[in-house]
Amino acid sequence: MVRGIGVDIIEIGRIRKSIEELGHHFVQKIFTEQEVAYCSGKPNAFQHFAARFAAKEALSKAISTGWSGEFRWKDVEVMNEPSGNPVLAFHGTMKDLLSQCAVFVSLSHSDDHVVAMVVIEETRS
Repeated sequence: MVRGIGVDIIEIGRIRKSIEELGHHFVQKIFTEQEVAYCSGKPNAFQHFAARFAAKEALSKAISTGWSGEFRWKDVEVMNEPSGNPVLAFHGTMKDLLSQCAVFVSLSHSDDHVVAMVVIEETRS
């Protein structure tokens, strides 16, 4: 049974501006060390940071809390399988909240925008 669906679209330039203006503070607030290492190693790092930001936003919508409640930015981590397929890993309260769920994420981008969709499926009743 579907428990939640969330979608987010973001301009890559908005994330670029946040990183350039707020620097380390912004990056450390939103992204895990592994996400920073992954994105920083890519030719178009801002696109990868934007994709991870959008995925976290989409998850916050899927759990119906937005940024309030139990949602913490770094409790959600976007990783990639060897195939390149994005997957979400959870830490802290998110790990407990979603322990009985399957969570699916899809990311797509153009030159200027990134879109992320998250579907949460209840695996046990």
